[in-house]
Amino acid sequence: MDEVVTKIRKRDGRIVDFEQQKITDAVHKAIIAVDAGDGDKAKRISDEVVKKLNERFRGKIPSVEDIQNIVVETLKEKDYGKVYEEYQSYREKKDEIRRMKKELGISEEPKLTVNALEVLRKRYLLKNDRGDVVEQPSQMFRRVAKAIAFADTFYHEDEKDSEEDFFRIMSRLEFLPNSPTLFNAGAGTGFALSACYVLPVEDSLDGIFTSLKNMALIEQTGGGVGFSFSRLRPAGDIVRSTMGVASGPVSFMRIFDVATDVIKAGGRRRGAMMAILRVDHPDIFEFITAKSQAGVLTNFNISVALTDDFMETLEKEGYYSLVNPRTGETVKRVKTREVWDLILENAWKSGDPGIVFIDEINRHNPTPSIGSIEATNPCGEQPLLPYESCNLGSINLSRIVNEENMFDWEKFKKTIHTAVHFLDNVIDVNPYPIKEVEKVTKANRKIGLGVMGFAELLIRLGMKYDSEEAVEFGERIAKFLNEEAVKASEELAEKRGCFPNFVDSIWAKISQGRRNATVTTIAPTGTISIIAGCSSGIEPLFAVAFMRHVLEGERLFELNPLFERIAKERGFYTGELLEKIVKSGSVRGFEEVPEDVRSIFVTAHEVSPEWHVRMQAAFQKYTENAVSKTVNLPNKATIGDVEKVFRLAYDLKCKGVTVYRYGSKGSQVLNFGAELEKDFVTAEAEYAGGVPTHSCQVCG
Repeated sequence: MDEVVTKIRKRDGRIVDFEQQKITDAVHKAIIAVDAGDGDKAKRISDEVVKKLNERFRGKIPSVEDIQNIVVETLKEKDYGKVYEEYQSYREKKDEIRRMKKELGISEEPKLTVNALEVLRKRYLLKNDRGDVVEQPSQMFRRVAKAIAFADTFYHEDEKDSEEDFFRIMSRLEFLPNSPTLFNAGAGTGFALSACYVLPVEDSLDGIFTSLKNMALIEQTGGGVGFSFSRLRPAGDIVRSTMGVASGPVSFMRIFDVATDVIKAGGRRRGAMMAILRVDHPDIFEFITAKSQAGVLTNFNISVALTDDFMETLEKEGYYSLVNPRTGETVKRVKTREVWDLILENAWKSGDPGIVFIDEINRHNPTPSIGSIEATNPCGEQPLLPYESCNLGSINLSRIVNEENMFDWEKFKKTIHTAVHFLDNVIDVNPYPIKEVEKVTKANRKIGLGVMGFAELLIRLGMKYDSEEAVEFGERIAKFLNEEAVKASEELAEKRGCFPNFVDSIWAKISQGRRNATVTTIAPTGTISIIAGCSSGIEPLFAVAFMRHVLEGERLFELNPLFERIAKERGFYTGELLEKIVKSGSVRGFEEVPEDVRSIFVTAHEVSPEWHVRMQAAFQKYTENAVSKTVNLPNKATIGDVEKVFRLAYDLKCKGVTVYRYGSKGSQVLNFGAELEKDFVTAEAEYAGGVPTHSCQVCG
């Protein structure tokens, strides 16, 4: 085609060469997002657009907006309704992002992605009584920064500088707190800001239903709750008050599950819970298989609390005791291997149960004199005492890179110190839903600072995720994070005082004082990763291109921006390649992609289970709480593969582990390949990394 239009005017006034391929690419993405696309169709549309440009702008220079208007017009004329809607929606969101960039005074490339804006609108930005969004992302960050900085006044400190520091790291997407803080801080709701809670479940009807009521109050605010049901007497045991028999832990879990369905976390999202049962509870067989039927206990993640004794007898192919928690008496001796095999089989089938190594967790309990840890939050990364809560936040590692494409350790240090200050402030301004939670939380002042965007960081540094180099670098990141977070906590303690239980804590022997009983946690950052435009936690990329099912039926198409940029810079980006990647999720085996690029864009299902566990262990070595990490397995993985993962996690001193075999659930949040064309049931929880069973939005 003889192109009359050879130049275009960009939004900043610059005149640049006209490239038809950019029109084709933009239309092609819109097509893929609605029906898994057709590259020839995109080319035909862009040909028609160029034809109209040549007719209307002969001898003139059209603007970007002029071209986009003609694209919209052409899509309408050709009756591509869904593609038109997708293209126009994307265009409008990009315009809004540009306005916000100007508002924030950001001169470089826009930080918020279109998908980030969609998530913010749906879930985070304030709305009026009619449901209209009345807040911009910059206003949300300002609202949260101001509300959290106010805690400085309690210590006769000037909150203005803190507000600016907090606003800066959030608006630049270098750090984001857990979702309840973004939802509720400064919003006038009176709702709590913490993400993670553990509530006790006492062995009485009054105790059980008190926990049910407290769970409802917490989930209403957007928090997630973990429970140990290990104190409940087993099914069939005597109930002296009625001379009847007990129905057991699993029956009461169903009541909690139904209640969560009704609450739906204040209407913003579904609540999330963790149920834990000790492996020596007499009802352990029923618990392990509790989620084997579809649609049962859908609001629960479940984990078996494995003891050292269990793991030792497993090695010896021996037996262990099931103990009635009411009497402390052994009711049965069972073969350890029988229980182990049942755990493996069910984890292979659906991802549930996961496992937690409860003795390893308690070896690192910072306040053992206060009590033992029985349970974790819904995603498993935050072990907590009964009635304890913790607020989390994550640093976006993909933003901690300097102009030379090197990791900026000094910037990382400054961000850590600001983030610890932020999270400590949350404890003081938090409106606690239950007085018992406020008492325990303020006595220990636990915080959980973690990271996200680790996969993008490795890509930017040219490191392959499943390599010794990456594991060693991950350990170095975790060590630096924990050391600086501890220093920041010690500095706060000098100004504000230690956490009240410090004297009786494990830290009293090795530190002059700490503000927080724990400082680091690696959480499965779900929606906050979408906002930050990065990968979740320390997970590898789920896929290079995929479809995310979220937000009341919304499907969000995602193409990794780093891959797109590299492909275009190095000249191997084509519409045909994009379609191939969408169908497979991967670039493995595509000869048109250079080998060095293929190696660093490794996806979760291409990383062998061993490397998943080794990366988790590398971070756990220097993380005071725990690490939430899903070991993603291909659909063809065997039960033996699951066993290798669980044994290696124990040997490497992880505090727990979860597996997920791709496609083993009827519906899942992240899909690639042929799954793009299927009508999946929408899941309302954001999943960590690659669709794990142990997942929730509350952590991020």
